[in-house]
Amino acid sequence: MPFTFPGIYPILDSSMIPRYGRAEFLLELGRSLAAAGVAMLEYRNKTGSDAEIVADAGVLRRALPAGLVKLILDDRASLVIASEFDGVHVDAGDVSPAEARRMLGPGCIVGTFGGSEQLVPGILDEPADYLSIGPVFVTTTKQTGKAPIGIEGVRHLREQAGPVPVLVAAAGITLATAPAVLAAGASTVAVSAAIFRADDPAAEFRRWRELLG
Repeated sequence: MPFTFPGIYPILDSSMIPRYGRAEFLLELGRSLAAAGVAMLEYRNKTGSDAEIVADAGVLRRALPAGLVKLILDDRASLVIASEFDGVHVDAGDVSPAEARRMLGPGCIVGTFGGSEQLVPGILDEPADYLSIGPVFVTTTKQTGKAPIGIEGVRHLREQAGPVPVLVAAAGITLATAPAVLAAGASTVAVSAAIFRADDPAAEFRRWRELLG
């Protein structure tokens, strides 16, 4: 049965993980998010070693059981199987969606960047399960060098893409702006700082889930 993408897609950036007590922090965080009903989560670590990423991923997998939560690894397609994750998100400079699909097989989730002001040429022909779009608003979590597209940009990309692709809108989205982003045509909203910089990320996720599903 195909995976149904939830209304909110949390992205845990490694910058939000303490250097000391790392495993304990991730285990507690993961368990609290599982209890809060997280269905899909991405782990993003742009600078860590393969060993660090696999270690972190192992803790997250224990805390967020397979079958209940889909875990997506950013960039490192070669580590997905070792991490026991469910898929990968690849961007320019990583392997292509087609190569990621070849490496991981048809059962894994493959996501990629779909576009900012316009869809990336040929992106709809790629074997990707979802396309990320944005930045929707200004963000400090991931610098892209691209200007924010706003709500109208989301609407424009949905018109370009048609009804079928899953569009994951990202960057600077808040609980106040998320409903408008979804109404403009996004399938789900990806959220990092708004969740993981909260005093209680699991409680904050529940607030988003209650509003967005």
